[in-house]
Amino acid sequence: MSIEQTLQARSGGQCELCTSQDNLSVYEVPYSPDTTANSCVLVCSTCHDQLQHPDNMDVNHWRCLNDTMWSQEPAVQVVAYRQLSRLSSESWAQDNLDMIYMEDDVRKWAETGQDIEEVKVLDANGVTLQKGDDVTVIKDLPVKGSSQVIKQGTVIRGINLTDDPTHVQGKVNGQTLFVIAEFCRRK
Repeated sequence: MSIEQTLQARSGGQCELCTSQDNLSVYEVPYSPDTTANSCVLVCSTCHDQLQHPDNMDVNHWRCLNDTMWSQEPAVQVVAYRQLSRLSSESWAQDNLDMIYMEDDVRKWAETGQDIEEVKVLDANGVTLQKGDDVTVIKDLPVKGSSQVIKQGTVIRGINLTDDPTHVQGKVNGQTLFVIAEFCRRK
C-alpha cells in the first residue's frame, strides 16, 4: 500500500488538520525520524500552501488546531505544535500550546524542526525577558486608539513574547495589550 493510500485510510479521506475533503495531498513533516507514512500527514491544498509558505498564513484558518492538537497520530501532533508555536502571539494559540500533550519523543521531534530563531527580548535595564515573567511599567504609556493610559508602576503579570522582539503582551486592567519592552522592568 502506498503512503497516500495509508494516509487516506488513516484520515478517512479528509485533511488531518482542518478536515477538508478537497484537493488532498501528502505533506512530509520536516525533520522526520523516518520516511514512512508515520512521518507524513494528509493535508488539503490550503493547509499545504500555508505550511510551505508561512508568509501567506491565514490565522483564522488555523483555529482548526483546537481539535487537531488532540490527534493520536504523532506526525499530526508535530505539525499542530509547530503551527501553534508560529502563531503563539495569538492568545488562543498560546492557550492551546499550554494545554497540548505529547509524549517526550514526539515533543523532541516537534522542537527539533522548529524554525524559530532565538531573539532576545530586553527590558529597560537590558535584562532578557522570558514568557511568564512579571514586569513593571517604568513610565506612563498611552494606549493607541483609546484614551487609556498605562500608569507608571503598573505590574503586568505573566507576559507573553511576540514575534516582534521589541514588544511583550500581557493583561492590563483585564485587557490584553502589547507593550514596548524597553518601557518595562523585570520584577
